[in-house]
Amino acid sequence: QVQLVESGGGLMQAGGSLRLSCTASEPTLLSSYSMAWFRQAPGKEREFVAAITWGGDSTYYEDSVKGRFTISRDDAKNTVSLQMNTLKPEDTAVYYCAATLTFSGGPYYRSRVDRPSLYDFWGQGIQVTVSS
Repeated sequence: QVQLVESGGGLMQAGGSLRLSCTASEPTLLSSYSMAWFRQAPGKEREFVAAITWGGDSTYYEDSVKGRFTISRDDAKNTVSLQMNTLKPEDTAVYYCAATLTFSGGPYYRSRVDRPSLYDFWGQGIQVTVSS
């Protein structure tokens, strides 16, 4: 069983920055997975934020976070991160780390990268609150 653990959330003023991290307990190696971040605000569905493929050669972003958020991975540290800059109140949500074994080099993955159903494992989530 893959256990993902998010960290780095909290309260930040609008315009500020936060960095979320996702790690996995041993013996899981995140280098075997393509990874993503999703978020869910109260009363709303879980939505895609960003994804990074196995090997880190490709990244994907939801339109509202492009230019503000950056997803990255450090396989040596078994960590995937989400750097969030220029935060806005509408970024307030619980953020989830997710992992998939789906092959990331083909159209199946690319057409579903933003769908929660593509991902096999999820963290418990971490709260990010942005005040105006």
